[in-house]
Amino acid sequence: MDSPSCLAFSLLLISSLLSLHAKADGGGSVFFLDSPSHPYIRSHSSSSKTDLMSLMDVGAAMSVLLGFAPSPFLSADSSFKLNEVLMPNPFDRPRAVFLLEVTGAEGYVSDSDNDLFNNALRSGVIYDKNEVDIHLPDRDELSVVSLDELSTSSLDTGFSDKELNDFALLLGGSYVSSSLTRFSGKLSIPLKGGVELKLDMSKNADREFIESLLSLIRNIQRAIQLHLDLSGNTHNPSELLTGRFNGIKVLQEQYGIDGVAQQGMELVATTVSKIFDSLQTAHKGQIVGLVFFKDSHSSEEDLILNLKFTSHPAPRILEEKNSGPGALIIAEVLLVRRTLAWLTGIILLVSTLLGTYFLLYMPITRDTLLYSNVKLD
Repeated sequence: MDSPSCLAFSLLLISSLLSLHAKADGGGSVFFLDSPSHPYIRSHSSSSKTDLMSLMDVGAAMSVLLGFAPSPFLSADSSFKLNEVLMPNPFDRPRAVFLLEVTGAEGYVSDSDNDLFNNALRSGVIYDKNEVDIHLPDRDELSVVSLDELSTSSLDTGFSDKELNDFALLLGGSYVSSSLTRFSGKLSIPLKGGVELKLDMSKNADREFIESLLSLIRNIQRAIQLHLDLSGNTHNPSELLTGRFNGIKVLQEQYGIDGVAQQGMELVATTVSKIFDSLQTAHKGQIVGLVFFKDSHSSEEDLILNLKFTSHPAPRILEEKNSGPGALIIAEVLLVRRTLAWLTGIILLVSTLLGTYFLLYMPITRDTLLYSNVKLD
């Protein structure tokens, strides 16, 4: 091979490797949010970042956290990654997972100032497919609450100024309502580093972004109430809360990926931290969060982890068939059953009477149980 061809081949190889690396890193990241009082995720003191994980690896970790066995087709490398992520005790699992996908979050995970995400285990995710099927047991063993379905099915979709004011107070900010129309005032939220995010609810992009956050908070509150209502039941299935947040893309389309959109991403992280704290309180520390930060090029049609439930075969029950001319057949079956029952009863009665007669009129010296030491003629 001549030198120009060798150089061209080397450049092609290097560009292929770089494109693969960009594809792996550009997909996004996943954060494993754990309880500080009852950890279920291994602590990484030296670094909070682990190797790249595939969607199948993340799905297997989610299955184990829910208390189910992972897929039997996991490779040795995937099993090794599970051992790096999860605590080794198989009898101590939270059996509750909060799964949230945040789209349009590229660039945020590298410079986050949020304490919860800084202390969480982070891993890059390889999006080799748009979605991965995760096989789980029957629905009777797992309670799945879709936060998106709660949002679309709620009758009171509108938000009030009071909800927005409570949201601002929760995050240490303020909201100045407008006297003209409802939900059209000024919102100010302080962020770390002395930065303050200011949003105008009269603008469509700002209002849609805040409404998506309020909708997520409202649905989490309903899911917590559902958990509290079902916690006293004898049947206690595992719980999975799933949802997607696309509100940050509205700010990116309006202001670009920097500036207001970046500050909005900080607000999303702070809100998720508050949400996870409330889930920790409701579940008494027995819940783990899996938060995906995806880039804006990811598909939004379906969740990246597609849940598939394995239905168990129903128990077989022997039943009588009622056919058209079956009256005669049923009468014959009943006659046979009654005849067998009477014959069996008569045989047992005769056997009992004969046994009692021979026992009562047996010679005493012939009773080997009572007189086993008597020498018989």
